[in-house]
Parts: sequence; C-alpha cells; structure tokens
Amino acid sequence: MTPRTPDELTRIAYLGPRGTFCEMALNSWAGERPVERVPQPSVPAALGALRAGEVDAAMVPIENSVEGGVSATLDALASGDPLVIIGEVLVPITFVLCAKDGMPLSSVRAVGTHSHAWAQVRGWMAANLPDAVYVPTLSTAGAAEDLAGGGDAVYDAAVCAPVAATNSGLSVIASDIGDNKTAVTRFALVTRPGTLPEPTGADKTTVVLYQQTDRAGGLLELLEQFAVRGVNMTRLESRPTGEAMGSYCFSIDFEGHVRDARVGETLMGLRRVCADVRFLGSYPRADGAAAEAREGTTDRDFAAAQAWLDALRA
Repeated sequence: MTPRTPDELTRIAYLGPRGTFCEMALNSWAGERPVERVPQPSVPAALGALRAGEVDAAMVPIENSVEGGVSATLDALASGDPLVIIGEVLVPITFVLCAKDGMPLSSVRAVGTHSHAWAQVRGWMAANLPDAVYVPTLSTAGAAEDLAGGGDAVYDAAVCAPVAATNSGLSVIASDIGDNKTAVTRFALVTRPGTLPEPTGADKTTVVLYQQTDRAGGLLELLEQFAVRGVNMTRLESRPTGEAMGSYCFSIDFEGHVRDARVGETLMGLRRVCADVRFLGSYPRADGAAAEAREGTTDRDFAAAQAWLDALRA
C-alpha cells in the first residue's frame, strides 16, 4: 500500500554512499522523523527500488543552479511506472579536494568526482591543476570512498562534500573550490502515486510534455497554455525521447498547485494539444515563495467565468 503522509515514509532511498549531498538533503527533510536511509549506487537504482516497492520514497537530485537539470533524474521520471514528487529540498553546495595523507596538491594527476560536481569546479581545476585528468564517478561521496579504499580508484584526489572527506578518512588539500560560491542543488522527494500534498499557496507543479508532431509552432502552442492563464514556468528543458533523432519531450516546473483553477485549466489545455502529459506532482516550494496570480487568473475569476457560462447554457 502506498504511504499517504510524510510520517508514513519510514524507508527512503537516496543516491549514496554516505556523505553525498543527497544524503544531506534527506537529513534536512527528515529532521527528527525515524527514517531508515537506504543508499543506492545511482539515481535509476534509487527510483527502481521505489518502483519495486522496496522503499517508500527516494530522494534524488533534480536541478542544479549552475548545470541545470539532472539528466539521469529527468529521464528516469519521464519513463517507466508513474512516480510523483511530494517535496523538494535546496542544499548549498561546497566542494573540497581530498586525498590520502601525504599527497601534495602539486602531485595530483587525476581527479575523480561526479559529472555535475566537475562542471562546478572546472575553473578552479584549470587554474590550479591544469594537467589533471578528470575521472567520472557515480557520486561525489563514492569518489572519496573508492579513493580511501584503495581498490579500483584510478585517481589521486576526489572532489566531494567536506563530510564525505571526513567519513572516508581523507585529508582535505584544498577547500571551497567551487567556481560559483552561491551554487545550490535542488533535490526531489519522490513516491509512488498516492494522496497529493495539500496546497500551501507556495507550490510548484512538474510535468513532462510529449508533442503530437514535430512541426513549426508546436512548442509555442504548448507555452501558450501557460501564458494565457497567467502560470509562470520556473524550469523548461528538452530531453530526447530516444525514439528517433530530433524526438524530444519537455520537462517543465511551474508555479501553483493542481488544485488551483489556473493550473487545472492549464493542464486541461495541455492535455488537449499534447500527445501525452505525464503529471509528476504538485508540492510545496522549498523556498516558500508564493505564486502571484495576476488579475483575471485567480480561482475566483475562473469560478465567476464558469458561473457566467453555466447561466448562458441554462
């Protein structure tokens, strides 16, 4: 049975191992709740465990303020058995470069980390380790863990969160190496479909849209559904469907809750003009920013228009 409330989510997967920013997001969301944290080696693995019923929810990265959407998460949510987002967490990102004791910065020849982390430290690396080779890993904490274990790691240093360096017993040889000091990653708490979170007045909705045909003006037709109803988009990204070259779907976040009249009308408009609309949930915004409905797009305005139409039909 699908858990219905946050307090019923007692077993939650996350992109592991211990010490990832994803675990930090889960800890922030869980607070004092008695939650069992289940590390997974990748985002698809975490969402796969959720779909299989092995866990009640999964905390996964969905967007970074520097690199944009996290492709692995967007693609995994756009296909497969339906899942929904019920919450989000924002985590400020701080990176360190760590290595085994005795490794000087000048001797580092290869650096391991997650691709999104590498993208956020490229400038620092170019200035301080211009000849270092980048080695991709499944997570930042995994890079540190593998380096400390001395197993198959083929790099001399790892980029990770400070806590991951501490957990792995590695020495920090450079701190605060991110190129953007205000970088933030957004994490989504995902569950199987169940009861929607109630509207708070500061909500966000996520959908994936599939066009009926690839034609001139097709994207404009989708965007008009938002514009004419005063719905503000906060993220718009295209992702390949994998069906053919040039075949894309659109992953979109926008302000408001599915129970808001303007959002409901928008979703109905999208359903009419799209080949498919995958609803990925309405949930409270982590920043608490309330959406402002312009004149003519409030729930009261839509109710008045419906009453007027009903009177005409009567």
